[in-house]
Amino acid sequence: MKKTSRGTSEAQNGQESDLRLVEDPWGWWRSKMPVAARWAYFDHAAVSPLSGPAAAASRDFVGDASANGDYHWPQWAATSERLRDQFRELINADLSEICLVPNTTSGVNLVAEGWPWSKGDNVIVPEGEFPSNLFPWKNQMVKGVEVRFVPRRGVEVVIDDLLEQVDENTRMIAVSWVGYASGYRIDLQRLVDEAHRRGVLVFLDAIQGLGIYQLDVQQTPVDFLAADGHKWLLGPEGLGVTMIRRPHLDRLRCGQVGWNSVKNAFNYAQPRFELRDAASRFEGGSANMLGAAALSASLDMFLRVRSQHGSDAIAERILFLAEILETRLADLGVKTRVHSKGVHRSGIVTFDLPEVDAGAFRKAALEQAVVLSCRDGGVRASIHAYNDQSDLERLIRVVSDHR
Repeated sequence: MKKTSRGTSEAQNGQESDLRLVEDPWGWWRSKMPVAARWAYFDHAAVSPLSGPAAAASRDFVGDASANGDYHWPQWAATSERLRDQFRELINADLSEICLVPNTTSGVNLVAEGWPWSKGDNVIVPEGEFPSNLFPWKNQMVKGVEVRFVPRRGVEVVIDDLLEQVDENTRMIAVSWVGYASGYRIDLQRLVDEAHRRGVLVFLDAIQGLGIYQLDVQQTPVDFLAADGHKWLLGPEGLGVTMIRRPHLDRLRCGQVGWNSVKNAFNYAQPRFELRDAASRFEGGSANMLGAAALSASLDMFLRVRSQHGSDAIAERILFLAEILETRLADLGVKTRVHSKGVHRSGIVTFDLPEVDAGAFRKAALEQAVVLSCRDGGVRASIHAYNDQSDLERLIRVVSDHR
């Protein structure tokens, strides 16, 4: 007699899913994105839709917390630690270098406010950075820190231009891995090598690249990194990561401390102020358990694809789709801001429609269930691995109708 138990059915579904992951990873991924049923979604550089696993984990957490209160708190805490380890694996960091933070802004401020600046120090920032990687550095000017802005050349952040501004008082270069509006991806290896050769540290705003492009911080030793989960990682808003290289940990002042900053965190009756020997010392209070459950479930998809198909597979898929879109737009006579060299490209394709208001075009696209953003006067499409040819065709039809 054929077994029809729930356990058997779930096991079979899991085996089928695993087989599809091996044979058709992008179809497998798309099947886990409920948004794809309605939308051609190209706004991952702004706010992504939650993945199916993230949504399911959120529902499970809410149901558990509602029905059981904190009974399963140890399991929730274990999920937060699993998330920390997933971030560690994603960039090949040491676990002690990973700090869970509410967002990228928190990570930037953690470093900018914690660094032991002296009057006359300077930090170098490219022109056109997102405000989260701009205002925290400008905020140090009250301490006598100079912020040196380096103009872009078109969409390009030229490393030599950054390095020309370095002098004996330069402490850091703070730069985005991928430009939020241009999609320009910097040569991170060269930047880190050249900066370190000059005794300068590198802070990386990684929100537009983390999880997509390969980064091994053992090979490319950025000093600090911050990102959060609501863009390319397909998680919820309100939770992200900061990486602080171990040699710098004790150089950063822990500006906000709490019960969870110390080694024996649960010794409430006899608390001792002994900071953790890890970046987790900056996690002073209660964790975002709900966000951790969701983001961990989403990150699992990324790590499974990387495990089965290689650490470059996701980037290659996204760049492949971006190239198709660029080619199709060029066929229509539409100019993009995509860099000519592949190493500087990303999943962000910003294009210009000179005779069409970008905001009006975005609204028209929404009416056709195509989701885009407007940035720097252009229209920005940010493509993910689960997008497919049908999504691109829907966007191209909207462009064609408005030329």
